[in-house]
Amino acid sequence: MKKEYQALISNETWTLVPSIHNQNIVGNKWIFFVKKNLDGSVNRYITRLVAKGFKQVPVSDFSETYSPVVKASTIRVIRSLAVHFRWSICKLDINNAFLNGNLEEEVYTNQPEGSVDTSKPDYVCKLKRALYGIRQSPTAWFDRLKSTLVSWGFTNTKSDNSLFIQRVGKSVLYILVYVDDIIVTGSHPDMIKSFICTLHITFALKDIGELSLFLGMEAHLEINLDCI
Repeated sequence: MKKEYQALISNETWTLVPSIHNQNIVGNKWIFFVKKNLDGSVNRYITRLVAKGFKQVPVSDFSETYSPVVKASTIRVIRSLAVHFRWSICKLDINNAFLNGNLEEEVYTNQPEGSVDTSKPDYVCKLKRALYGIRQSPTAWFDRLKSTLVSWGFTNTKSDNSLFIQRVGKSVLYILVYVDDIIVTGSHPDMIKSFICTLHITFALKDIGELSLFLGMEAHLEINLDCI
């Protein structure tokens, strides 16, 4: 819990402000759960501060809540390309992804239980960045990631808004986004490595390495058989 709270503070998720009469305050609570591997073994224990988004008021607290995710058909096509050309397929996991989204609306929540500022106990948190549970968190995160990738020279396709492509000379790089999971593949290993390093500077992430598990599906590349 302490590690998660520190991540929120480091990310400048909120600023403390005096509470105003009739102000809509969205509550929050600490959630604890276990992320498991496909075989049922424990991958890691996770703690998250989750806002009670059901208390948000439409229009004043949020508008857009939709966030695109990569299509299954897109995954199959890009995966087939990678197998055919024997490209490396890497998987990245963005740490606390939703916390990277910038909020446009004014949203307020209570100070987290166990972490109340003793010098300002009656103050509330005015959110600067998205929080898990906030209705527009998925949209805010995707918009932040998209704007970052576009500024680096990527374009996203009309057929799938979660597929980003970058071409440099004869080299090509494909980025597939499913919330906080990102698949990276392309024609040049150095291009993949450079992208991961650059992304890591902007967002805290975990480099899983070669793709072995994605959306509950195991993946294993058989080079000699040209299959995955």
